[in-house]
Amino acid sequence: METSEPKAHTSNRRGRRSRQEILDAAARVMSVRGYAGTSMSTLVKETGLPKSAFYHHFESKAGLLSAVMVQGAHGFFGAMRDAHRDPPEGGTPRERMRWYLGRTGEVIENREEFLRLLLVLVMSHEAAEAPEALRTVQAVRDEGRVYMQHMIRSAFAGEGEAAADLVADALAHFCMGGFDGAFVSFQSADGKPLSQFMEELADATVALGESLLAAR
Repeated sequence: METSEPKAHTSNRRGRRSRQEILDAAARVMSVRGYAGTSMSTLVKETGLPKSAFYHHFESKAGLLSAVMVQGAHGFFGAMRDAHRDPPEGGTPRERMRWYLGRTGEVIENREEFLRLLLVLVMSHEAAEAPEALRTVQAVRDEGRVYMQHMIRSAFAGEGEAAADLVADALAHFCMGGFDGAFVSFQSADGKPLSQFMEELADATVALGESLLAAR
């Protein structure tokens, strides 16, 4: 005798699916229109879900933005960790830095919606009504800087722990600025491949690091 699926289980599964549909649509639309330019009516049209479904899962548009940013951050740093597994052994700082930033560029190309929305929120004040989202933005920037320090430190590991720490601490902000600029150029479609930007950023970071160590 066949038994039907419990209603509570079916309802929970549908609820999770509708929540994910809302998050995906919000991430897609907000990355193009920004937070202020994304209305609930637009999201209703994008998803085909009733407005009541949005307020069932999220108490406000600000709460929805916060959830979008948390999901995006989780996906981005998860992709970064996957991309940087099994780094090469040995090699010069330049070769190792190129390896790290080359794979970072691949993550950028696959996570552009999240990064585009992140930069919009960094450069504007349109999400002032969503303090939780802004705290997530700051947390992402801080985590990104720590991750950049890790990549630089790993590239210079052969120079000794103290030297690698010195270079990583000194150049993390510089490398983050280069990362931001490369992404803006990528979004502008100005004709320069992102992979080339990543190679040049790696070379510039290593040249500055070697200069710092030479002057130490």
